[in-house]
Amino acid sequence: MGSELAIVLTILCAAVALFIIGRPRSDAVALLVMLLLPLSGTVTYREALDGFSNPAIILIACLFVVGEGLVRTGVAQAVGDLLLRHGGKSEGWLVLLVMGAVGTMGSVMSSTAVVAIFIPIVLRIARKTGMASRRILMPMGTAAAISGMLTLVATTPNLVLNSALNYAGYEGFGFFDFTPIGVVMLAGGIAYMVFARRLIDAGQSQRATPRPSLGDWATKYALQNRAYRLLVQEESDLVGRQLGIWAEELGKSARVIAIERNSRFSRAVMRATADDVLEAGDILLLDRDADSFDIDGFCGRHLLKRLAMSGVYFADQARDVGMVEVIVPAESRLVGASARDSVVLERHGLFIVGVWRGKEALRDLPDVRMRVGDTLLVVGPWAGIFSLQAEEHDLVSLAMPVEADSLIPVPNRAIHALVALATVIFLMLTDWVPNVMAGLIGALLMGAFGCVTLDVAYRSINWRALILIVGMLPFALALKRSGGVDLAAQFLLNFAGDWGIYGQLALIFTATVCLGVVVSGTATAVLMGPVAISIAESLHASPYAFAMTVAIGASAAFMSPVSTPSNALVSVAGGFGFSDYLKIGTPLAVFSLVVSVTLIPILFPS
Repeated sequence: MGSELAIVLTILCAAVALFIIGRPRSDAVALLVMLLLPLSGTVTYREALDGFSNPAIILIACLFVVGEGLVRTGVAQAVGDLLLRHGGKSEGWLVLLVMGAVGTMGSVMSSTAVVAIFIPIVLRIARKTGMASRRILMPMGTAAAISGMLTLVATTPNLVLNSALNYAGYEGFGFFDFTPIGVVMLAGGIAYMVFARRLIDAGQSQRATPRPSLGDWATKYALQNRAYRLLVQEESDLVGRQLGIWAEELGKSARVIAIERNSRFSRAVMRATADDVLEAGDILLLDRDADSFDIDGFCGRHLLKRLAMSGVYFADQARDVGMVEVIVPAESRLVGASARDSVVLERHGLFIVGVWRGKEALRDLPDVRMRVGDTLLVVGPWAGIFSLQAEEHDLVSLAMPVEADSLIPVPNRAIHALVALATVIFLMLTDWVPNVMAGLIGALLMGAFGCVTLDVAYRSINWRALILIVGMLPFALALKRSGGVDLAAQFLLNFAGDWGIYGQLALIFTATVCLGVVVSGTATAVLMGPVAISIAESLHASPYAFAMTVAIGASAAFMSPVSTPSNALVSVAGGFGFSDYLKIGTPLAVFSLVVSVTLIPILFPS
């Protein structure tokens, strides 16, 4: 073994050890790998950094943006609600449904794309049900890995092996040649994870301090019996009048927080401004903070109908009307101002409905003058809350309610988001353009349709996961140039030359999985494909059987967070370490070995 190979293997072993220990973070280990590999002399520093220009990395980043578009338009929420409706509160059923959906979708499109789309769905389901998100995330990642075994286009390693066969002078695989093995694997994987999920540590998902909800704040600031929804009837004298003209009647004891209005296709909630002209059918969302205001008399004089409210303080309207807790800093222009006359807040369509000073909530807000350090509860349309956070320096946000996570910023763009997603899938299936171009087109369509903004798109990309993937890519080139690939092929021939077809395939599968634990699945396919085909030709066996074994093995490295991009995404989202994957993934890898060695010789006889 040469010195270059020795250095490469030393760096590889050190990286694996650090992954297992969990310190430093996995992305930091990847950066160290990129720094140290050029010292072996097998790759240059430029080649070590080439991963940042790798089309697969660009594709993953674009798919994050596509996934964010699906979240912001409510598509992801609708899928999550559908799964939740059929899965109920049974964690086992949810695992089955999520794995089935991810496995099916991943068979015809990038499994990385599916994972990027489903991570926010799973996190939302976990928040809504109180389940441990980790116990759904890892089964989801497992299904994504298995989906690569279902069709030719399901994952990059399959296409790599197909190209290796073509390069060696053979016809490639058919589209469904993988399917018999993949179906057995998916069924077995689902059955296994339904029970194995109990071995997954719940982690911080159960121990984390819960965020406040709108109901919590309603109790803290004594907002009970203060919210009203008033329907403007056709005969009301307020129809056709500007809000600013008659709102003086409310005095300082009541405020119109927002207005619900029927649009052509749906009901919209808009901020209430002095220039708004009321229409018949409008619903006024009104806050009354003093008993001195006669709500019944006001409704009687103006022929307004009080509507029933089941939630506490506009909780039923949480998708449109939100709250935020803010603090008044020393330099704020609000110091000394009345809690009911804040020009700063009214510019955003927001109102103060609670003031916490010391250890109690203050009453009679019209008489309250704000001080440095006061905590204010601000209510109004979500758009106003977000614009306040982005633009104002007079208030510092302390907390957003948990309901903000379920917010749909652009619900009227759901169809547009689905069109963008369908375009990506169609382009990936037809192979008219490279997958990376399909991803770029999808991301650009999300922006053009208004599903995401540029700032949102950049924030949606999980840079930590991308760094982890990029850092491990140079290993494939380093092992090939240092002679590691040739050494492996010669070793396998000498070691198992007389083992028979089942023994040979088992050894190739094991070697592929072991390499895939520390090198990405694509890199593993690149390295092992030529080795497997060369061995098959030396033994006069079917090259398709050996190539298929490598393809399945490249997707079966369930014991590593770095074996596939989807595993990397799940490991970051769920906070999984190397030990978590070893514990859960090893039995499934053994099952994959048994299925592969049993079925492949039957499907591809010599």
